[in-house]
Amino acid sequence: MSRASHPAAIRARITRLGEWTLREFAQVDSTNFVAGTLPVWHAVRADTQTAGRGRFQRPWVSDAGGLWLSAVVPAPVEKQDWPLLPLVAGLAVIEALLTFGVARIRLRWPNDLMVGDKKLAGLLVDTFDPQRAVIGLGVNVTNQPAAQDASLRHTATRLADLLNPPPALAELTAVILDHLCQKMAALAAGGFAALQPRLNQCWGGTPRVTVDLDAGVRQGIFTGVDEHGRLLLQDEAGNRTALAAHEVRLLREI
Repeated sequence: MSRASHPAAIRARITRLGEWTLREFAQVDSTNFVAGTLPVWHAVRADTQTAGRGRFQRPWVSDAGGLWLSAVVPAPVEKQDWPLLPLVAGLAVIEALLTFGVARIRLRWPNDLMVGDKKLAGLLVDTFDPQRAVIGLGVNVTNQPAAQDASLRHTATRLADLLNPPPALAELTAVILDHLCQKMAALAAGGFAALQPRLNQCWGGTPRVTVDLDAGVRQGIFTGVDEHGRLLLQDEAGNRTALAAHEVRLLREI
């Protein structure tokens, strides 16, 4: 199906936000799927998603009142650098939310944003072709995730629980896209080394973690990420192992 004939394209409300062209819809299956048909520096926001996804195709509740946003950015030239994108995007969202006064916000490797021990937002990056990457973002704002999935009652939080009043979706979208554009420019100009020190300030300390690997389960201290964005796991003897995102099926903080 061509971009022009995509059913969602007919119903889009299109606006310009700095470098970005934003397309907004009442409902889509996945904002990442719609954005995957668009050029770089285009973004897609929907009021609801019917097939929202997280890492490893886990379902993501995408009810009304949340920010469901996907942004198309240039993919890194080297395929080995693609795993850096969730980290760069996570840093952009952290810094955007700090401008609204969100306290105690931190990253959980590789693609979650947490407040305390509760999840506020998640990221999913798709690369539909070698030149473009789609950064998908879900932020709980005024939506009711626990009403859709009772298991989220004690594991999720929302901006409405943290700020009074929470930001409007339009303002939140504009600020996040602006910070994402800044971070992508910094990545292009200085490489990941330009962002790594600031990123390693956003993990919220050095928690003990369990990581599920194809080869089994390991425990240790998470000490940040290396110059390639790999998780650094320190054992009791002080030895550190670097683990790439594709090697880790699940990270649990102990």
